[in-house]
Amino acid sequence: MTDVRFEHVRDALGLGTGRPRLSWTTLTQARDWTQTAYEIELAVPDSGDPAVTVRVESADSVLVVWPFEPLPARARAAVRVRVTGSDGQVSPWSEPATAEAGLLAPDDWSAVFVSPDWDEDPQSDQPCPFLRHEFDLRGPVRSARLYATALGVYEAEINGTRVGDEVLAPGWTAYDKRLRYQTYDITALLRPGRNAVGAILADGWFRGRIGFDGKTRAIYGDRLAFLAQLEVTYEDGTTDRVTTDDSWRAATGPIVSSGLYDGEAYEAPLERSGWSEPGHDSSGWRGVRALERDLSVLVAPEGPPARGVEELVPVAVTTSPSGRTVIDFGQNLVGRLRLTVSGEAGRRITLRHAEVLEDGELCTRPLRTAAATDTYTLRGEGVEVFEPRFTFHGFRYAEITGAPDGFDPATALRAVVLHSDLTRTGHFACSDDLVNRLHENVVWGMRGNFLDVPTDCPQRDERLGWTGDIQVFSPTASFLYDSAGFLGSWLADLAAEQGENGVVPFVVPKVVPGADTPTAAWGDAATVVPWVLFERYGDTGILAAQYDSMRRWVDHVASVAGQDRLWDRGFQFGDWLDPTAPAGRPDAAATAGELVATAYFFRSADIVARSAGILGRADDAEHYRALADEIRAAFQAEYVTGAGRMMSDAPTGYALALCFDLLDSDAQRAHAGDRLARLVRAGGHKIATGFVGTPLICDALTRAGHADTAYRLLLQKECPSWLYPVTMGATTIWERWDSLLPDGTVNPSGMTSFNHYALGAVADWLHRTVAGLAPAGPGYRRLRIEPRPGGGLTHAEARLETPYGPAEVSWTLSGGQLVVESLVPPNTTADVVLPSSDGTVEVGSGRHTWTVPYTDSPTAQAPLSVDMTMDELMGHEDAALAFKDMLITYIPETADFIESGSGSAPVGTTVRSIAAMLPNGENFLADLEERFTALTSDAENR
Repeated sequence: MTDVRFEHVRDALGLGTGRPRLSWTTLTQARDWTQTAYEIELAVPDSGDPAVTVRVESADSVLVVWPFEPLPARARAAVRVRVTGSDGQVSPWSEPATAEAGLLAPDDWSAVFVSPDWDEDPQSDQPCPFLRHEFDLRGPVRSARLYATALGVYEAEINGTRVGDEVLAPGWTAYDKRLRYQTYDITALLRPGRNAVGAILADGWFRGRIGFDGKTRAIYGDRLAFLAQLEVTYEDGTTDRVTTDDSWRAATGPIVSSGLYDGEAYEAPLERSGWSEPGHDSSGWRGVRALERDLSVLVAPEGPPARGVEELVPVAVTTSPSGRTVIDFGQNLVGRLRLTVSGEAGRRITLRHAEVLEDGELCTRPLRTAAATDTYTLRGEGVEVFEPRFTFHGFRYAEITGAPDGFDPATALRAVVLHSDLTRTGHFACSDDLVNRLHENVVWGMRGNFLDVPTDCPQRDERLGWTGDIQVFSPTASFLYDSAGFLGSWLADLAAEQGENGVVPFVVPKVVPGADTPTAAWGDAATVVPWVLFERYGDTGILAAQYDSMRRWVDHVASVAGQDRLWDRGFQFGDWLDPTAPAGRPDAAATAGELVATAYFFRSADIVARSAGILGRADDAEHYRALADEIRAAFQAEYVTGAGRMMSDAPTGYALALCFDLLDSDAQRAHAGDRLARLVRAGGHKIATGFVGTPLICDALTRAGHADTAYRLLLQKECPSWLYPVTMGATTIWERWDSLLPDGTVNPSGMTSFNHYALGAVADWLHRTVAGLAPAGPGYRRLRIEPRPGGGLTHAEARLETPYGPAEVSWTLSGGQLVVESLVPPNTTADVVLPSSDGTVEVGSGRHTWTVPYTDSPTAQAPLSVDMTMDELMGHEDAALAFKDMLITYIPETADFIESGSGSAPVGTTVRSIAAMLPNGENFLADLEERFTALTSDAENR
């Protein structure tokens, strides 16, 4: 047995519930092993009561309901599990896992928020306040806890030692509705006699500059404040409590300004040595004010905190054309620099950050108004170490000025990577190094944008929780990292920010004026993300917790769409950043916004119907199923021809229809799939989709029997494509396909980010289809093993730590043989579908190997030329489709004739001679030659 897990947290100290759900995995080499029963033992060490054991005949082992009386606030309990298998064998007991409840109700708090007793201008940078308090302890301490939070962000210290290793606590939530508090075990930091506790506060998201207008500050309040409750249990069993109250003292210190966008300024000569230790001279400190706040909004964290998780060393140090020192860390990351330096007092060192260079200099233009600059003023006392506390930057490159003579950036600077400390669960690799780098870029993009909330970008004056981005990326996120607690917490904020009328803001937390505009694919995060968490983690609790939010969103859209069930009014982001959209209009995609909106209306109604059924809400399930059916019929009537052609004859329209099951028959689906493949081929296998279509298109092609086209789309290197940024040196996913232009200059748009994960959602297709590891039942209780080799790849593999244990699929192609190997976790089964085999095979847990014949070699074809005969053209599928699509473009009335497959040309007729008979034949011929050149280049790249 492995350790028992509580809810979705790794550290079960300060749980926000007295009835945490339990999960465990079984370690066994037995094939086809399933669990038939489990026993759970509960021991409460401080109660004096004997351990209690419950036995249940069940195969459940993930998020099992707590079978005991609820733990009261502060209670600590040890849990262990043993299981009985289908072979009748009983496992040993697991090691005891300890859980401790936090403060579960407002009455558990006796502390009050305190704020420095002076007035500040919240619309400008202010020094960070320091707060402190001294107290006495009567004797040796058995255990002690610090419960703390802030209006702003904070770091706490006790007796001169920092408490915990979290950064930017308490994080970012909808503060007026949900404010997280942290629980720390501080037993080792206390001593009998005199002690001191203190905290440093900063603006953070609460009072700092935020949004994308460059002006908005103090959205949540004007005053920073700290809340702390220190509870001590002595060795003799008696207790004491120390809380924030009006006896605390406040002052400013060396952090003269700190902001998330602009950076931090630290003046070491202003340091207050020993400020958090007992005996510090606080005669010059001022008092504090108590603030009235609703403590019912306090909640325990559901996911891991943000931490410094890795350090990178410089890979190059260069001098820019202007003579500045530039440091390259080799990877676009999110975090900050740690500087080690010695020099004379008063010397100021400036650190600037950027994602890219342009003409050898830092390119800060994409940061817009974010200064992304830290400064450190030396105190002049030997070796000094500076790392900002309350800011973060998105950067690969840094520039340092003001360093003393002899300073060596290569040894004195380190990049500290920050993000929410999620557990890595999923891995992918294949035989194509560029695809591997693409996947690694997706991972780094997620790391940079999963810093407390799922943001769009981490570097410019924005960094907001855009709902559309995480809606499309949540399947990928849930594979790469254990994201259940992180996203569950964010969804609670989404529900809290949802308007009374059910409108979901397009950013959560809602800090942008006008963000409560209902928009498809963005607002649909309310339904899609909970459903993804249910599918990937088997968590029905997330459906129950979010159900009202899900339902209210669909009800609102239904009220907007009206009786015709078409969401064809109001603003839509649509297929945002479609590369074919005109400059300055990223919403003006080739696929109509109303088609996108109505497709998502169906998708959300369908999800709510399914969720209602799972939750036992039969009436709701029937209602929303009928609504979904009405939307589907309306979509078909309005946007789809009888044959299956879309009103918006563009890739995203077909991808939505195919992936969301909006078509009426196999014939329609086949026709739509063929048309989608034609469009992709006619476009030279370049991306012609935006934020909505790009995550779906490879799946749509694969489902329609055109996996070969999906592979060619994946492996395209010309812009726009997934691999173009890789060939340009990208180490994260870009916001725009051409964020960096082929000549090395930065896209001049004011909306150009080099770390935007949305377009990296294709990684989910890599996991499920290329490698062939997918969920077939909630939480991977049932797996689907269906690798789809192609694109000239000779190997692919995926590994995933599922809720039931590790799962693996790998395949190798050699000599016309496909060898597939898999690992199926205990207590699960897998549906296996292999190329060249009939039907589906079901297998149980254990390792499995299959060998089947397989050929993946392109057929030799004649070189492309406008002088080739029509017969030769028809033998080259891509060229033929390009010719047909271009003919339709030049002579639209030929569309039905060509789509029907009618007509033929006399033997020996060349493409050139056909062109000569057309109006504007010379232009037609020139465009066709350009298309043939692109197809030839694409084939050579393959």
